Amino acid sequence: MTNVYKTLEFNVIIDQLKNYCFTEQAKDNFTKLTPYLSEIEVNAALRETSEARKILDHIGNPPLVSMKDVNKYLITAKQGGMLLPEQLDYMATVLTAIRRMKDFLNRSKILEIGLPYYEENLNSLDELRDEIQRSIRNNQVDDYATNELRDIRRNISNLEEKIKSKAEGMLKNNRECYSDSFITNRNGHICLPVKKEYKLKISGSVIDKSSTGVTLFIEPKAISIMNSELIMLKLDEENEVRKILYTLTGLIADYHGIFAENMRVIEKLDFIFAKGKLSVDLCAVAPSINTGRYINIVNGRHPLMDKETCIPLNINIGNNSDIRGVIITGPNTGGKTVAIKTVGLLSLMAQSGLHVPCDEADICMNSQVLCDIGDGQNITENLSTFSSHITNILDILKRVNRESLVILDELGSGTDPTEGMGIAIALLDELKNSGCLFLATTHYPEVKQYAEQESGIINARMAFDRETLEPLYQLELGKAGESCALHITKRLGMPYGIIKRACKEAYGEKAMTELELIYDGESISEKTSPKKEYSGPRIKTAKPNSSLKASKRAESFQLGDSVLVYPERKIGIVCRTSNDKGYILVQMKKKKILINHKRLKLHVPASELYPEDYDFSIIFDTVANRKARHKMDKGHQPDLEIKIDEP
Repeated sequence: MTNVYKTLEFNVIIDQLKNYCFTEQAKDNFTKLTPYLSEIEVNAALRETSEARKILDHIGNPPLVSMKDVNKYLITAKQGGMLLPEQLDYMATVLTAIRRMKDFLNRSKILEIGLPYYEENLNSLDELRDEIQRSIRNNQVDDYATNELRDIRRNISNLEEKIKSKAEGMLKNNRECYSDSFITNRNGHICLPVKKEYKLKISGSVIDKSSTGVTLFIEPKAISIMNSELIMLKLDEENEVRKILYTLTGLIADYHGIFAENMRVIEKLDFIFAKGKLSVDLCAVAPSINTGRYINIVNGRHPLMDKETCIPLNINIGNNSDIRGVIITGPNTGGKTVAIKTVGLLSLMAQSGLHVPCDEADICMNSQVLCDIGDGQNITENLSTFSSHITNILDILKRVNRESLVILDELGSGTDPTEGMGIAIALLDELKNSGCLFLATTHYPEVKQYAEQESGIINARMAFDRETLEPLYQLELGKAGESCALHITKRLGMPYGIIKRACKEAYGEKAMTELELIYDGESISEKTSPKKEYSGPRIKTAKPNSSLKASKRAESFQLGDSVLVYPERKIGIVCRTSNDKGYILVQMKKKKILINHKRLKLHVPASELYPEDYDFSIIFDTVANRKARHKMDKGHQPDLEIKIDEP
């Protein structure tokens, strides 16, 4: 069923419901939501949704809270642990929210419905909440939580002031002993900043020293005695605070059962009001549920489409008739798939206790909703579109029974039209014999004829405006539709010549008649297809002949050749042959120049000027380079280098 929910987008509806929730448990309940199979349970769920919608419309949104971590804190309390001040404060906040929810439900009782009476199952534990709020303020234990804590903190405050005054008094005396004029706190000790040379003059303990070592931070002996007393008082304070926290945690543990019941009720209300909020957002109504195997939807809308632009769907099958199947035909993009998905999705929603977006609906219960929509092509499993359709349909045939709703899109598509048509009719026969309700879309004319001749099956079409060539997205029962493919292709700009050829192949002798219908009001006797103008990218090809010719010419110049350099017509000698770009190094008068081979013309080849195996370094190399080469030929010379002059 999971694939069915995804195909019909019921999973998207579930996600919307979860977004309305505050509690994690309510979200989890929606994750597990499936259509009820008990008529009593469906009607009870729908009644809850209707009452939530009524409260939302007349009273407003309920003050629900997430109650996150409540269960975790209850476990800590029950196990004898201690909750921190901020955790206790959170539990008090939850109890405050419970009180507000009780007040909200009490106000809702004026509507005379059952849902507000969940208030009787909520206990806000007002005395416990007041005790926590009296003892905990700003995430800390308040001074007045107990008389003992009040007295301890007062003594701490007085002693701290006394220590401070004593230290400041000592600082005023013997000013020459101190490096600063103020006291400081080091590691919890009140200290005086004493100059190193006066450390023996001040009786006390060295607690710290400055980074330079010039100043010592000394706690005077008199203050040390008072500080020891202060430490004892702070220990008393800590013990009293822990005593208060353990006491409050123990009270929460005592009311563990009431907290658990409060959570259960809040999570239930969160679940119910989420369904009501979806109803409000979709402008939905409560459907009637029947077991008589009929569906009647008046002005139904797909819940995921914009209600301002969505064309309402009206469908009535099985009611006071023997019609069990609907064969929907019509143009592509005409809304056939949306129509059958709308019926399937509204059926799932209604049977799950949800309101459906329409003016009125009477929907039958189904033991299962089975569907085959989309091409289903799967490369990894080596399934073509046709194979995928057949695999899904075979699974449907194994599971279908009289209480099923079956939805099939593009029945028999993806294969040879003749065989596909035969398969489609055979499958429809099988579904009819099973007694289920089914809706199928197709383009096959033979399937339309089959629906006209068979009892229990009816044709339907998606309305299409031939004048504007716009789909109207309205389902018309009892009429067979046309695909209008050629009309649509003409509207989308397909050339006349292609449409003419298509008419000829599709209609034979009647091709011109159909062509006139397509080009209604337009002269087609002189119409010709415009010359195709290519506007896409083009491939740039290389010119191998010219490139090869240029490469060969550059390589024809040899070392020592005498060449003419144009346009000056000066004579030079080739001292380095062509590089990969066709440039040749030529020795001119007193300098070497890189010249493109196109500017050179052979004057006298080297073979006529020099003997075979002639050493050209005599001409082109410096004396220093020639000596270096001579030494390198005899062995490795790490200190030698050959310098090549580049132009």
